[in-house]
Amino acid sequence: MNNEQQEILDIYLQEYNKLKDEQIQRIGFRDNLIYVTLGVFGGVLAFALGEKLNADALLVLPWVSLVLGWTYLINDEKISAIGRYIRKKLVNKVNVVTAKAGVDIQEIEFIFGWEIEHRSDKRRKRRKIEQLIIDEITFVFSGIAALLGFWYLVPQSHWAVQILCWVELVLLIVLGFEIIVYADLKKGL
Repeated sequence: MNNEQQEILDIYLQEYNKLKDEQIQRIGFRDNLIYVTLGVFGGVLAFALGEKLNADALLVLPWVSLVLGWTYLINDEKISAIGRYIRKKLVNKVNVVTAKAGVDIQEIEFIFGWEIEHRSDKRRKRRKIEQLIIDEITFVFSGIAALLGFWYLVPQSHWAVQILCWVELVLLIVLGFEIIVYADLKKGL
Protein backbone atom coordinates (compact mmCIF):
# COMPACT_ATOMS: atom_id res chain seq x y z
CA MET A 1 0.00 0.00 0.00
CA ASN A 2 1.51 3.35 -0.99
CA ASN A 3 1.55 6.43 1.28
CA GLU A 4 -1.42 8.10 -0.40
CA GLN A 5 -3.57 4.99 -0.07
CA GLN A 6 -2.51 4.58 3.55
CA GLU A 7 -3.39 8.21 4.31
CA ILE A 8 -6.83 7.78 2.74
CA LEU A 9 -7.37 4.55 4.67
CA ASP A 10 -6.30 6.28 7.89
CA ILE A 11 -8.79 9.08 7.23
CA TYR A 12 -11.60 6.56 6.69
CA LEU A 13 -10.65 4.71 9.88
CA GLN A 14 -10.61 8.01 11.80
CA GLU A 15 -14.03 8.77 10.39
CA TYR A 16 -15.19 5.34 11.56
CA ASN A 17 -13.86 5.97 15.07
CA LYS A 18 -15.54 9.40 15.26
CA LEU A 19 -18.83 7.96 14.01
CA LYS A 20 -18.67 5.16 16.57
CA ASP A 21 -17.94 7.70 19.32
CA GLU A 22 -20.99 9.73 18.29
CA GLN A 23 -23.09 6.59 18.05
CA ILE A 24 -22.06 5.45 21.53
CA GLN A 25 -22.80 8.89 22.97
CA ARG A 26 -26.23 8.95 21.32
CA ILE A 27 -27.02 5.42 22.56
CA GLY A 28 -26.29 6.46 26.14
CA PHE A 29 -28.40 9.60 25.81
CA ARG A 30 -31.26 7.74 24.13
CA ASP A 31 -31.33 4.99 26.73
CA ASN A 32 -31.28 7.50 29.60
CA LEU A 33 -34.38 9.17 28.14
CA ILE A 34 -36.39 6.13 29.21
CA TYR A 35 -35.27 6.57 32.82
CA VAL A 36 -35.97 10.30 32.69
CA THR A 37 -39.44 9.60 31.31
CA LEU A 38 -40.20 7.10 34.06
CA GLY A 39 -38.89 9.50 36.72
CA VAL A 40 -40.93 12.44 35.44
CA PHE A 41 -44.04 10.28 35.16
CA GLY A 42 -43.60 9.02 38.70
CA GLY A 43 -43.16 12.53 40.07
CA VAL A 44 -46.11 14.00 38.19
CA LEU A 45 -48.37 11.06 39.08
CA ALA A 46 -47.42 11.36 42.75
CA PHE A 47 -48.32 15.05 42.64
CA ALA A 48 -51.51 14.57 40.59
CA LEU A 49 -52.89 11.66 42.58
CA GLY A 50 -51.46 12.55 46.01
CA GLU A 51 -53.35 13.51 49.16
CA LYS A 52 -55.00 16.40 47.37
CA LEU A 53 -56.15 15.43 43.87
CA ASN A 54 -54.51 17.63 41.21
CA ALA A 55 -55.95 16.05 38.07
CA ASP A 56 -54.85 19.00 35.91
CA ALA A 57 -51.24 17.89 36.45
CA LEU A 58 -52.03 14.83 34.33
CA LEU A 59 -52.11 17.14 31.29
CA VAL A 60 -48.35 17.64 31.67
CA LEU A 61 -47.66 13.96 30.97
CA PRO A 62 -48.70 13.91 27.30
CA TRP A 63 -46.31 16.83 26.66
CA VAL A 64 -43.56 14.99 28.53
CA SER A 65 -44.30 11.94 26.39
CA LEU A 66 -44.18 13.98 23.21
CA VAL A 67 -40.97 15.89 23.94
CA LEU A 68 -39.00 12.99 25.38
CA GLY A 69 -40.48 10.50 22.89
CA TRP A 70 -39.56 12.70 19.94
CA THR A 71 -36.05 13.22 21.32
CA TYR A 72 -35.72 9.45 21.83
CA LEU A 73 -36.95 8.79 18.29
CA ILE A 74 -34.58 11.30 16.67
CA ASN A 75 -31.58 9.95 18.56
CA ASP A 76 -32.55 6.37 17.72
CA GLU A 77 -32.83 7.32 14.04
CA LYS A 78 -29.41 9.00 14.10
CA ILE A 79 -27.91 5.89 15.72
CA SER A 80 -29.38 3.78 12.91
CA ALA A 81 -28.28 6.32 10.27
CA ILE A 82 -24.69 6.17 11.50
CA GLY A 83 -24.79 2.38 11.30
CA ARG A 84 -26.29 2.50 7.80
CA TYR A 85 -23.64 4.95 6.64
CA ILE A 86 -20.86 2.76 8.00
CA ARG A 87 -22.31 -0.42 6.46
CA LYS A 88 -23.29 0.99 3.08
CA LYS A 89 -20.88 3.84 2.37
CA LEU A 90 -17.79 3.74 4.54
CA VAL A 91 -17.17 0.02 4.10
CA ASN A 92 -17.34 0.50 0.30
CA LYS A 93 -14.92 3.44 0.44
CA VAL A 94 -12.45 1.39 2.46
CA ASN A 95 -12.91 -1.57 0.12
CA VAL A 96 -12.05 0.59 -2.91
CA VAL A 97 -8.84 1.86 -1.30
CA THR A 98 -7.77 -1.53 -0.03
CA ALA A 99 -8.62 -3.31 -3.30
CA LYS A 100 -6.37 -0.89 -5.18
CA ALA A 101 -3.63 -1.62 -2.65
CA GLY A 102 -4.10 -5.37 -2.85
CA VAL A 103 -5.08 -5.72 0.82
CA ASP A 104 -6.98 -8.85 1.75
CA ILE A 105 -10.69 -8.01 2.04
CA GLN A 106 -11.02 -10.27 5.08
CA GLU A 107 -8.87 -7.86 7.10
CA ILE A 108 -11.35 -5.08 6.32
CA GLU A 109 -14.32 -7.32 7.08
CA PHE A 110 -12.68 -7.98 10.45
CA ILE A 111 -12.74 -4.25 11.25
CA PHE A 112 -16.35 -3.72 10.19
CA GLY A 113 -17.71 -7.21 10.93
CA TRP A 114 -19.76 -6.20 13.96
CA GLU A 115 -21.61 -3.56 11.95
CA ILE A 116 -23.16 -6.32 9.86
CA GLU A 117 -23.15 -9.22 12.31
CA HIS A 118 -25.28 -7.64 15.03
CA ARG A 119 -28.06 -7.05 12.49
CA SER A 120 -28.03 -10.60 11.17
CA ASP A 121 -29.02 -12.84 14.07
CA LYS A 122 -32.23 -14.84 13.80
CA ARG A 123 -33.92 -13.10 16.76
CA ARG A 124 -33.36 -9.53 15.55
CA LYS A 125 -36.85 -8.99 14.15
CA ARG A 126 -38.52 -10.30 17.31
CA ARG A 127 -36.26 -8.13 19.47
CA LYS A 128 -36.99 -5.04 17.38
CA ILE A 129 -40.75 -5.68 17.53
CA GLU A 130 -40.52 -6.04 21.31
CA GLN A 131 -38.56 -2.77 21.48
CA LEU A 132 -41.17 -1.11 19.27
CA ILE A 133 -43.90 -2.20 21.71
CA ILE A 134 -41.91 -0.90 24.71
CA ASP A 135 -41.29 2.43 22.94
CA GLU A 136 -45.01 2.77 22.14
CA ILE A 137 -45.99 1.98 25.74
CA THR A 138 -43.37 4.32 27.20
CA PHE A 139 -43.92 7.34 25.00
CA VAL A 140 -47.40 7.02 23.47
CA PHE A 141 -49.72 4.84 25.53
CA SER A 142 -48.56 6.38 28.81
CA GLY A 143 -49.45 9.85 27.51
CA ILE A 144 -52.81 8.59 26.26
CA ALA A 145 -53.43 6.90 29.64
CA ALA A 146 -52.78 10.26 31.34
CA LEU A 147 -55.36 11.89 29.05
CA LEU A 148 -57.89 9.16 29.76
CA GLY A 149 -57.22 9.53 33.47
CA PHE A 150 -57.78 13.27 33.23
CA TRP A 151 -61.02 12.82 31.29
CA TYR A 152 -62.22 10.32 33.89
CA LEU A 153 -61.32 12.54 36.86
CA VAL A 154 -62.49 15.82 35.25
CA PRO A 155 -65.36 14.94 32.90
CA GLN A 156 -66.61 18.54 32.62
CA SER A 157 -63.50 20.62 31.92
CA HIS A 158 -63.33 24.01 30.21
CA TRP A 159 -63.59 23.97 26.39
CA ALA A 160 -60.01 25.32 26.04
CA VAL A 161 -58.72 22.44 28.15
CA GLN A 162 -60.67 19.99 25.99
CA ILE A 163 -59.04 21.45 22.86
CA LEU A 164 -55.65 21.07 24.52
CA CYS A 165 -56.45 17.44 25.32
CA TRP A 166 -57.45 16.70 21.73
CA VAL A 167 -54.30 18.38 20.39
CA GLU A 168 -52.23 16.26 22.77
CA LEU A 169 -54.03 13.12 21.66
CA VAL A 170 -53.48 13.86 17.97
CA LEU A 171 -49.79 14.60 18.55
CA LEU A 172 -49.37 11.38 20.54
CA ILE A 173 -50.95 9.41 17.68
CA VAL A 174 -48.55 11.09 15.23
CA LEU A 175 -45.62 10.19 17.50
CA GLY A 176 -46.87 6.60 17.67
CA PHE A 177 -47.00 6.44 13.88
CA GLU A 178 -43.48 7.92 13.55
CA ILE A 179 -42.10 5.39 16.05
CA ILE A 180 -43.49 2.62 13.83
CA VAL A 181 -42.08 4.21 10.66
CA TYR A 182 -38.57 4.45 12.16
CA ALA A 183 -38.58 1.04 13.87
CA ASP A 184 -35.89 -0.40 11.51
CA LEU A 185 -37.12 -3.99 11.64
CA LYS A 186 -34.95 -5.07 8.70
CA LYS A 187 -32.31 -7.72 9.06
CA GLY A 188 -28.80 -7.54 7.61
CA LEU A 189 -27.45 -4.59 5.64
